Amino acid sequence: MLTTRTGGFPIGFRQGWTEWFKDIDGMIAWAKSQNLCVIDLGGDCVTHLPAMRDNGMRVGTADLRDWHGLISEDPSASLEANERFIAQCAEFGVQNYFAVMLPKDPAKPRAENFTLMMNSLEKLSRILEAHNGKLVIEGWPGPGALCCTPEGYRACLNGSSNSIGINYDPSHLIRMGIDPIRFLREFPHRVFHVHGKDCIVDAEAMYNFGNEQPTTFAKNHDFGNAVWRYTIPGHGVTPWVEVFRILKDAGYQGAVSIELEDENFNGSEVGEKLGIVTGSAVLASA
Repeated sequence: MLTTRTGGFPIGFRQGWTEWFKDIDGMIAWAKSQNLCVIDLGGDCVTHLPAMRDNGMRVGTADLRDWHGLISEDPSASLEANERFIAQCAEFGVQNYFAVMLPKDPAKPRAENFTLMMNSLEKLSRILEAHNGKLVIEGWPGPGALCCTPEGYRACLNGSSNSIGINYDPSHLIRMGIDPIRFLREFPHRVFHVHGKDCIVDAEAMYNFGNEQPTTFAKNHDFGNAVWRYTIPGHGVTPWVEVFRILKDAGYQGAVSIELEDENFNGSEVGEKLGIVTGSAVLASA
């Protein structure tokens, strides 16, 4: 089993969107051949859980259902669907449920959507606690997204039960100009899962384009824009040894899953597998 040098955290990857990720048996067999024991599952993950269990694989996270419905005027249908989903997953030992806090109506004032979110999280936490589960919130700054910055996470976590936590992905913090190490030092005990994804910011491009306007002529990077882009671990600026040291000191018991969004590797089965293997080697040496 491949683990990080600092902390001994199991290494795996997040299920992607291209065809080879959809063949669950083939994906698991390849993961095992690379000594990777963790896979984060998206889509219709319930159907994949027997294969994961039978092959001794760990589910890093399972994607929560209907993210937008949770942050709406009437979240009842979303909460009911997730109660069924979490109960099904719990039978296979799943503990972490992944979501981005994206409101149904991003045009609403952010404070209103935040109140809707907190009302739903209060109800969702009771469901999670009944099944020994945790919500891991990723701070992808999509349309209207909440819980992306220290301000947002702080307000959410201070008002939530310990079943609500963080999916720590330093790449999103870096692209927003937020120090990923200071963030981790503020919230170490609420990190329940980690994405092995990195980011690089081009200083020359930042000078030319800034961060407030789209470019007029320059082309955007895949998985980024003209100024920044996501990378595999080791090809960005995240100090992974320090990340794992802080998590180790905090008693972190989770895994580290590569989320592959890197224009140098995505787009083919060969490239994506190379990206996961290369990134995993960096994490294993950190």
